[in-house]
Amino acid sequence: MKLGVNVDHVATLREARGTRFPDPVVAAMLAEYAGAHSIVAHLREDRRHIKERDLELLRAATTIPLNLEMSTNNNIVEFAVGIRPHQATLVPERRKELTTEGGLNLLERPQKVERVVKRLQENSIRVSLFVDPSKRQIQRAQKIGVGIVELNTGRYSETSRTKARKLEVAKIREAAKYAKDIGLFVAAGHGLDYENVKEIARIEEIAELNIGHSIVCHSVFLGMVSAVEEMLSLITG
Repeated sequence: MKLGVNVDHVATLREARGTRFPDPVVAAMLAEYAGAHSIVAHLREDRRHIKERDLELLRAATTIPLNLEMSTNNNIVEFAVGIRPHQATLVPERRKELTTEGGLNLLERPQKVERVVKRLQENSIRVSLFVDPSKRQIQRAQKIGVGIVELNTGRYSETSRTKARKLEVAKIREAAKYAKDIGLFVAAGHGLDYENVKEIARIEEIAELNIGHSIVCHSVFLGMVSAVEEMLSLITG
């Protein structure tokens, strides 16, 4: 099981006071030292946390893969082509949302996503699509031509009711198995933390988890290295 560490909310702390610290690049370097397998950062259209300069420095300063989360906005696509992250994960984005609220809907007018996927792949960037755990969405992702899907674990993470959580785990498990069976690399993420991650980590078909907010919050008390090491122990133990 691989772990991608999202450093967005280190930048959120920085932007709260408009200073130069804490630096998400330093956080990424510490995460790499602790054993993270990739660094994730989301360049939002409103630039609320991560900025272009952060990504340029992340690309130069870390040796593990950089996974750029992004919308299909033309300016962001061209920026991605310029810095060439190892991977781009396309996600839906609304300006007023606090965080990503759901997966891409690939069943309605997927042409823009298809064009962006092709543009990125032409520049040797691996592309993943962030989708809800639905066979129809996964099947469409494969038809679009990507080799990776990231399953949205948001509904699972947000429910505290035992029965509802079991249903969400079953959906994710079934979707992960289907995605792997049709030849896709399967990742998962959104809302995972130190208490709920184990159930998702037990799903054999999921090869990677991308986690940010809970790790950054934990690092406030323990430090980034210890926070990453503890998460790694949970998902691989």
